[in-house]
Amino acid sequence: MRILKYIFSVLVLGAVLWSCGSSPIKKSTEKEEAVVISNDSLEYEIIIIDVGFNYFLNSVALPRGYYSQKYLENQNQIMVANWNFRVGNPQQYNPNLYWNSIEYFPNIDYGYEVNYMLFNYFIFAQKKYKINLRGNRSNRIN
Repeated sequence: MRILKYIFSVLVLGAVLWSCGSSPIKKSTEKEEAVVISNDSLEYEIIIIDVGFNYFLNSVALPRGYYSQKYLENQNQIMVANWNFRVGNPQQYNPNLYWNSIEYFPNIDYGYEVNYMLFNYFIFAQKKYKINLRGNRSNRIN
């Protein structure tokens, strides 16, 4: 299966930053499994390995159907572009957080579930890591 490069993981620095700072995301003492969402008909997959995402998805994220697929696609295009810009600029942005680019093409219909999960990961990451992926390119390394 061709895997869409939506593989996120908590790196040592990310885990340290999260554990040292206050966060609106509740910390879980349970061991979390990776969240795997796939679109079998298109052979795309999202794998998210980030402590707290399961909790966020099940208790904080707005339910499936709240947003239209078009809205999710539009938001994902913006946030993917900002994410990939940061991946390409490791001198300006933390390379321990932005270490892999995301292949997301507006002409491909990934389906509702893939778009929903990617969107919610971005919302989760913005809260957890105190970043903004919706427009400006802030959060530079000083």
